[in-house]
Amino acid sequence: MDVLSDFHPAIRAWFRQRFSAPTDAQAEGWPHIRAGSDTLIAAPTGSGKTLAAFLAGIDALIRQAKREPLDDAVSILYVSPLRALGNDIHRNLETPLAEIRRVAASLGEELPEIRVAVRSGDTPASKRQALTRKPPHILITTPESLYLLLSAERSRGTLRHVRTVIVDEIHALVGNRRGTHLALSLARLDHVAEKRPVRIGLSATQKPIAGMAQFLVGSDRRRGDGSPDCALVDLGHQRDLDIAIEVPPSELDAIISHPQWDEIYERLAELIGAHHTTLIFVNTRALAERVGHRL
Repeated sequence: MDVLSDFHPAIRAWFRQRFSAPTDAQAEGWPHIRAGSDTLIAAPTGSGKTLAAFLAGIDALIRQAKREPLDDAVSILYVSPLRALGNDIHRNLETPLAEIRRVAASLGEELPEIRVAVRSGDTPASKRQALTRKPPHILITTPESLYLLLSAERSRGTLRHVRTVIVDEIHALVGNRRGTHLALSLARLDHVAEKRPVRIGLSATQKPIAGMAQFLVGSDRRRGDGSPDCALVDLGHQRDLDIAIEVPPSELDAIISHPQWDEIYERLAELIGAHHTTLIFVNTRALAERVGHRL
């Protein structure tokens, strides 16, 4: 079965241009999310969890726009415990949204702009006020900022139309004060929204997964057997690793010589050129600066 078959043609075409096939997290998560079920996706980093969570919501926005103009209202609420992660998500969403619009135009269809914005403790007051006057369709925030949004009457009104809540890095919130605080905010959001939003939880490490699922959906949402009323997509926690040890071609000595450093830099440059992303670890900040300068 083609899990992309139910998506809008522009999304299907864009996805197939960018990726060879859906990841397991996407293939197993989309049916639950599109069915309107609270869903917890536990999968390793880099497995496409975030796109699995967002793409179904973007598809729903596009289909809504075909029936009627999109309101200035938040439809997808993304909550991250890390402000830096939220900013990354913002940047990483802008490109796919623009590309999907271009693909749609090539197919002869004009899609509306889907706006994305960040609301965190770093957001200037002027931008906060602008978000209240003209809310984005996708809002990226933190647990603390969500609490503030729910506390003020004007900003609370911008959340009335939220249909999907995505809680990322959920393992970092369970069992601590921030998690308790977020659980209360999610319960308040259920009362503020016209209809209880679908909750999607994402994390790379979740044990025990049933406890994580119960935290996501709330303590009152249980099945007859006592298990959390939540779809679970558990793809494990360990990625396949390709590990190798390399040494410079010249003979090692107690102190690395300048020619050996040149050999190391050359090899690092080869590896960087052969990969999309490369992370290099060194022992000290001074060495990090030196390696960065030489590369």
